[in-house]
Amino acid sequence: MQNHVWAKTILTAYRFLERIAGAIDKIIEKKALASSYMMGSEILTNNTLALTDKIIELSQRKVKLINIKVLVQQALKALDTDSARLLIKKYIEKQPIPSIMQQFSLARRTYFRKIEQAEAAFEAQCSRLQYPSKKLDEYLKDEIWISEIKQSFEKGEEKDFYVKSSSLNS
Repeated sequence: MQNHVWAKTILTAYRFLERIAGAIDKIIEKKALASSYMMGSEILTNNTLALTDKIIELSQRKVKLINIKVLVQQALKALDTDSARLLIKKYIEKQPIPSIMQQFSLARRTYFRKIEQAEAAFEAQCSRLQYPSKKLDEYLKDEIWISEIKQSFEKGEEKDFYVKSSSLNS
C-alpha cells in the first residue's frame, strides 16, 4: 500500500491557499506603505533594495501558491467524477468518513480502496502536469506550513490542520 503523501498534502493545503495568498497581499501592501515613512536608522535596515527584494520574494511565493491551486484544480478535473468528488469531500471539505461512505453508498473497505485509488490517480495526474513528487519536494521546500502537513502524513497522522500566522514569515 502506497502512502500518496503529496496527494494528501496538496489536497489538504488547497483550502488554505487562497487565504494565505490574500495574507501575502496584505503583507506586501503593508511593507510598501511603510516604506514611505523610513527615517533615521530605519534607512540602514530597511533600505529600498532590501524592501524591494522582500516584496519580490513575497510575490514569487504567492505565484507558487497560485500554481499549486491551479495544479490541484487541473488534476481533479482530469480524474473521473467519483474519484474527484471523494477527494474533495475528504481533503478539501473535511467531511467525516461515515458521511462520505453514506453519500456514495460505500462499504468501509470499499471506501478506503477507492480513496487509495483516487489518491494514486491524483498523483499520476500531477506527474502528467509536470509536477511529480520530486519536483513538488523542491518546489515547495520553503513553504514551512506545507512541509508540516507533509511531515504529518509521512508519520501517518491525519489531523486537522491550522495555518499559523508565523508560518508566513513576514
